[in-house]
Amino acid sequence: MSDNNPDQGKRRFLVAATGVAGGVATGAVAVPFVASMLPSERAKAAGAPVEADISKLEPGELMRVEWRGKPGWIVRRTKDMLESVKENDGNVADPASKRTPEMTPAYARNEFRSIKPEYLVVVGICTHLGCSPVDRFKAQAEPFESNWKGGFYCPCHGSLFDLAGRVYKNKPAPDNLPVPPHKYLSDTKILIGEDAKGA
Repeated sequence: MSDNNPDQGKRRFLVAATGVAGGVATGAVAVPFVASMLPSERAKAAGAPVEADISKLEPGELMRVEWRGKPGWIVRRTKDMLESVKENDGNVADPASKRTPEMTPAYARNEFRSIKPEYLVVVGICTHLGCSPVDRFKAQAEPFESNWKGGFYCPCHGSLFDLAGRVYKNKPAPDNLPVPPHKYLSDTKILIGEDAKGA
């Protein structure tokens, strides 16, 4: 063999070996990079459903839970509170929760915006600028509403929500308080963040 005619077998072997080594190196770099884009365990937990034990929640009380970094509210409504929801239809902007159906699951698009009338489950964030309203459950004259029937008041900009989380007419908040996906695991346990459809 002359120096002008190198061994073709060796050349093919070197080209193939270099290609394989390059592929392995690319994979070694790509795997950690792709893995870094997957959600962390903390992020997965932040989006996980939250179980709430309502066995000690008395009529007229509000229970707070955290779901996806947001305040979740569970209100056990009394008969008087349920009556006030019925009486408030004329004061609220979207009494049947039809304006933005994505804010209220189909199973809560009813008179009380709930699976069971006694319990209201909502995300406690005002739909105006994301403030957190305060509960004012007692039906009485208030500085912000002379004929107040009870509900939630956002002191930041004056939005009002009734005891079904429905926004009052002519207030800054454009929509009702969101109803998160939820389901009852038993008579005393609610799972927020997942419903029968697995949402």
